[in-house]
Amino acid sequence: MPAFEFTALDVDGREHKGVLEGDSPRAVRQQLRERLWTPLNVQEVAAREAKSARRFSLQRGVAAADLALMTRQLATLVRSGLPLEESVRAVSQQTEKARLKSMLLGVRSRVMEGHSLAAGFAEFPHVFPELYRATVAAGEQSGHLDVVLERLADYTESRQQLRQKIQLALFYPALLTILAISVAALLLTYVVPQVVQVFQNIGQELPLLTRGLIALSDFMRAYGLALLVLLGLAGAGFGWLLRKPGPRRQWHAVLLRLPLVSRLTRGLNTARFARTFSILLASGVPVLEALRISAEVIGNLPMRDAVEEAARKVREGSSIFSALEKSSYFPPLTLHLIASGETSGKLEDMLERAATSQEREIEVLVATLLGLFEPLLIVVMGGLVLVIVLAILLPIFDLNQLVK
Repeated sequence: MPAFEFTALDVDGREHKGVLEGDSPRAVRQQLRERLWTPLNVQEVAAREAKSARRFSLQRGVAAADLALMTRQLATLVRSGLPLEESVRAVSQQTEKARLKSMLLGVRSRVMEGHSLAAGFAEFPHVFPELYRATVAAGEQSGHLDVVLERLADYTESRQQLRQKIQLALFYPALLTILAISVAALLLTYVVPQVVQVFQNIGQELPLLTRGLIALSDFMRAYGLALLVLLGLAGAGFGWLLRKPGPRRQWHAVLLRLPLVSRLTRGLNTARFARTFSILLASGVPVLEALRISAEVIGNLPMRDAVEEAARKVREGSSIFSALEKSSYFPPLTLHLIASGETSGKLEDMLERAATSQEREIEVLVATLLGLFEPLLIVVMGGLVLVIVLAILLPIFDLNQLVK
């Protein structure tokens, strides 16, 4: 039976929301009336999620931590021998997130109708990506669904941990940057005009540095808000432009040519590709299908095109190593590990090592860059404050001459 989300009023007029299973919306409304509730809205979970996926929404997916926990719980229940339908139901009862609960009940309804678990997940593609569904399908076909779910949980958790490490590392520099810009703007738009009023009626020429600071302060006070709006519009326009395939591909190609940005971009996308390719192969997904799905998780379009081209060459009989090497986008260590894996027959193990190596390299590189950026930002901020102070103090040092 499908799962339906409902909104209803009880006899006291209090509103209730929840999820019920039924053959149709009419059957769910009847269940609510039997509770002496007045149904206000009844909507099938799958239909509601499909509608929200087509429009912009801040809740299109679920948190990676919630998805990993749900996958881990499902793997444990399946391994214990509990029927799949009961396992999904138990996980839906354990989760505290109402949206995830409703989606799991929607998946359970598809399983009870005779569909596979992967087909149930396919009802919510914005929550369960193709990698997730293909891996689950391979686990169901091979009879090792519990093992595959454990791998999926490990994969989701490792990606979440890497994302959290990078976000935490960037938090302090971002906060420092915002603080520095705010202090500079405050000095230029409020403090400097208050101080330089002392020198406006002296009638003598002010030092060049002071005049420049006053001009900059006047500009910020007159056009600062317009400049901020203009920058916001420019950022929004750039973001809109990047949604188009052509400009986005050109921008991604530029990123691959910038010195430090290129290393970060290659490392992150290579780690994601290798990790995804490894888990798909270990789950029994065919090589060509695994390559196709792995290409979808690569954010950089030229690198994604290179993997898709490699898949075509592998279909024609080429090795994965030689097909990827021609693109010159992937690090040599990853390519050599892939070659070693193809030769030894342990490609998934070598891919996992390559992913781990790239993730560690990215962590070290980010830590090094931030270690250099933080003192550099402090020096720049100190230099800016020094210039403002000197611009204010120079007329004071020459006060006797200015009075004469």
